[in-house]
Amino acid sequence: AKEVMRPKILIVDDDLSIIKFVKANLEANNYETCSASDGEKALDVIVQELPTLVLLDIMMPTIDGYEVCQRLREWSQIPVIMLSALCDEQDKVKCLNLGADDYLCKPFGLDELLARIQAVLRRSDVAVAKPAKPVLISDDLEINFAERRVTVSGREIGFTLTEYTLLQELAQNSPKVLTYQLLLRRVWGPEYADERHYLYVYIRRLRKKIERDSQNPSHLISIRDVGYRLK
Repeated sequence: AKEVMRPKILIVDDDLSIIKFVKANLEANNYETCSASDGEKALDVIVQELPTLVLLDIMMPTIDGYEVCQRLREWSQIPVIMLSALCDEQDKVKCLNLGADDYLCKPFGLDELLARIQAVLRRSDVAVAKPAKPVLISDDLEINFAERRVTVSGREIGFTLTEYTLLQELAQNSPKVLTYQLLLRRVWGPEYADERHYLYVYIRRLRKKIERDSQNPSHLISIRDVGYRLK
């Protein structure tokens, strides 16, 4: 029988006891793991190992998690879950703005960690699922679902996994309005239905990429107090 590829997860933390704890539990749940104890090493390991997902601590020596995430996003769309003892909304929004897919507060329980990992990996399944219509064209925006390519005025645009999944969800339901809760449930998962700041950050990111003027969007329309639609 052909062996099923197990997702490989890179754990980046300067606290070795956390690496040990997370590694043991992920491996017990059928994930492969690799690890790094600082930001510089993490970037090297990502290049060598090409993990499926990165668990990235923020407070680390040499370069911190914010900078690792920023540098990684310059060339890679590998999903990133940030880990931090800083848990206010500003920190979450900062991480999401840098391109992180999710944010987990320390100390965290194993069930919550596994749920977050599964939610992010579920997004990658959604992103490769066969959509109902192969291509959507709206003015200067073209989305080719079969090839996962998005072009604006003929120029190809790069997206993170979460950005693409959100855009695909809106595009597949265009021109219907999708509520905040529905988008959060479908893109992030049922446990995110109230995390509206995730949506605000990612809609802003999408607008920067697909709109001529992100302050006056012509594609991605807000329906006040309800949700969004793709025109």
